[in-house]
Order: sequence, then structure tokens, then C-alpha cells
Amino acid sequence: MITALYYPIKIVKAYRQSIAYIPSLLALGYFLLGLAAVVPEEGLIPLPVTFEFLHFTDTETRRTLLATLLTGMVSLMVFSFSMVMSVLSQAGGNFSHKMVFGLVTKRHHQWVLGHYLGTILYVLMLLMMPGSDDSPGLWGSLHAYLGAVMVIHCLALFVYFIHKASQSVQVNSVTASLHQATTHSLSRMKARQQAARFEHLSQVKPATTTHFVIASDKTGTIQRADFEKLVELATHKQAILYFNVSLGDFVLKGYPLLRVEAAAPPDEEWIREVLAQIVHGQAESIEDSHVHGLTQLMEIAIKALSPGVNDPGTALLCINHLTDLLRQRLNFTPCNALVDEQDKLRVTWPTEDFDSLLYRIITPIVCYGHKDLSIGLSLLEALKTLSLFAENAQRESLQQQADRVIEMLNRAAQHHLDRDFINKKLNSGEHRLILPDSLVAASVHNSE
Repeated sequence: MITALYYPIKIVKAYRQSIAYIPSLLALGYFLLGLAAVVPEEGLIPLPVTFEFLHFTDTETRRTLLATLLTGMVSLMVFSFSMVMSVLSQAGGNFSHKMVFGLVTKRHHQWVLGHYLGTILYVLMLLMMPGSDDSPGLWGSLHAYLGAVMVIHCLALFVYFIHKASQSVQVNSVTASLHQATTHSLSRMKARQQAARFEHLSQVKPATTTHFVIASDKTGTIQRADFEKLVELATHKQAILYFNVSLGDFVLKGYPLLRVEAAAPPDEEWIREVLAQIVHGQAESIEDSHVHGLTQLMEIAIKALSPGVNDPGTALLCINHLTDLLRQRLNFTPCNALVDEQDKLRVTWPTEDFDSLLYRIITPIVCYGHKDLSIGLSLLEALKTLSLFAENAQRESLQQQADRVIEMLNRAAQHHLDRDFINKKLNSGEHRLILPDSLVAASVHNSE
């Protein structure tokens, strides 16, 4: 029964998150206004004689005006969203392709699209209204003028749309938006896990060897799971659920998603209830996993370092944002277990530790920017800054990455001016790493 109710709710949630949500609501509002416009109102609601100067003298003039407004709106809409395709093409060439869909689904773009569609629908309904050879009534004339006002409003929205679309592909706007979304995701996770029932266990192992496997019923990325509901199901079954994958991982249909520690095998209905609490998706959701925000910033950085783009400034900007996000990640340890009201373990899931996350973020940038001294120095400065906020275990990972960056700088800096400049930067500023006073002697002849 619960599963049957879950899927309609899931469809509604997917609709609310789709690009069609706001445009369809606005179009519905314009449609209702259009219905009110085609209802005969002459004589029902009398209007003051002061509005008589707005009265069209014949029907053909009104229909010509409406046809012109409709043609102009269609042309404006085609031009607007042709520009969107051009903007998205540019964004796909300069940034990670994962960013393209996010630029399309921004709320202000959806509002503009909704007003465009609604205006076209309203004017079209006025044109389809049956007419006569006589002059239109005063209400009919006012509805035509209202259509003209809507088109003027859409012209103002067009200027706003151009401004927003041009801003949305600027590197500062894109990286700042990713930084803000990832910060919000980290804050939500930290706030959600303040509850006493969330815990962090250093080791999670089944107490017994008796366990059963629940396979994934879908292919896709595990975006989120309702852990509170899973605790209720596990408590009812007197079982413990062990996730084999982390949130944000990609799984195939039939993959062993969970292990169930229970006295008896779970029945099919209970398994369906468990799987219904796990949401799959085809895209990476920063809102549900802050790791996706970090990796997307990293991907923009390495795309900027590619020979086709060759924009190290963008990579440096991404490194600055990544430094702040990693500093926030150092402030707390994500929970990996949830207990019931009697403090009995019911659900556990793997989480990525800081060492693994640091490796995933730093290593690709080192590989793609190993010949750029500015990238190496920026990475070293980021690691030195993070060392001020790290505990001993985390500082060891930062030290290993710093040693790797210094090796990269030592290989890349062959000119004595480069090496002198780097030597001055190695131990400058506040940090808690163990760094050499200078690079090791060059193995090749330094050019003068």
C-alpha cells in the first residue's frame, strides 16, 4: 500500500524539479485568463463611458492587431531560445558538459519561458474566439489591448533574459554558483546529522554471518534515501540494513545494493518497501551530495587546462573555491549510521573520507597542470592553507599531496629564475606542513 502511494508522490516531485514545472503553471494561469476573455461579458459587467475611446470600430482591426502580436511573439520566442542554444554550445565547450542542463533549468529561464508560452496561448485564444461582422464590444477591445500589454511585458523580459543568459556562462558566475550550491549541500548535511540518532562508526561489520542480499531494481545514480523510513522498516523486521554503495554512486539493475542482517529472509513486499525509499537518477545532484559539487569544480579546472581551452585563470579560480569547500569539509565528519529509538543500529552506509576526497580532487589537476607553475604554486598554497584547519590524520594526507606537488614543480621548473621564485614561495605564509627550504638541484642543464 505504501509503495503504491510512493510512486505518485515520486512523479509529482520529479515534475516539480523539471523544466516544465513553472512554465506549465504560468501557461495554466494565462489559459484561465483567456477563458475569461472569450466569455461574453457585454451587458453583464458595464464599463464607464470613459473607456469608449478604446473601442475598436470594426472586428478586422482587432484581429489584425492580435495576428501581429501572435506573429511577433512566436518570432521573439524562436530568437530567444536560439540564443539559448548558442549559449549552451559555448558553455559546453568551455565548461564540463554536466553544467549545460543546469544552465537550462535555472528558475529565471523557466519564468521567462512560462510568460512567453502564456502570452502566445492567450492571444491565440482571442484569435480563435468566434466573431461577427459587427464591431467588437468594449470588453473584447480591452482584452486585445491586454494582449498588447502582455507582449510589451515579454519584450522587457527579453532584455532581462539576454542579461541573465550572458551572465550564466561567465566563468565567475558558473564557479560561484557551484560553490554556493555545494556549500548549501554541506550545510544541509551537517544540520540534518545533528540529530542524536545519527552516528559515525569507525568500523561497520555485521555481527553475524547470517545476512541476505537486496539487489537494485533500477539502473542509475543513488541520489538519496529516506533513512528514517528505512529505520522503521528495519525495526519492524528486527533487521539491520548495510548499504554496499555510497550516496552518489552509480549502480546497475541487479547489483547487490544492500545486505540485510535478520533472523529470517525478508519477504518480497518488505523488499519493495525498502527499495521504494531509495531514489535513483540519471544526473549528479549537488543538492543531495556535496561530493558532486567538488568534482564538477575539479572537472571545470581540468577542462580549462586542456590544450583546446587553455585557460589557467579559470583553473586557479576553481582551486580557490575547492580550497574553501575542502576547509568546510574538514569541519565535520559525515555520519554513516542511524539507530532506532532504543539506540540499536538499524541502517549503515559508506561515506567517503577526507583522504579519498582530497585524492580525487587534487590528482586530476596535478596530472593536467603538471607543466604550469602557477597551477602548482596555487595547489601548494591551497594545501598549506588547509593544513591550518586539519587534524593530525588529515594533515598527513595533505603532507603527501604537498610532497607530490613539490615534485611536480621540481620537474617543471628548469630555468633558474623559476626555481628562485618557487624557493621563495615554498615556506611563505602560515602553514603546518613540513616543506623543504628549496627545490632539489635540477637534473638537467638550466637555461640561462
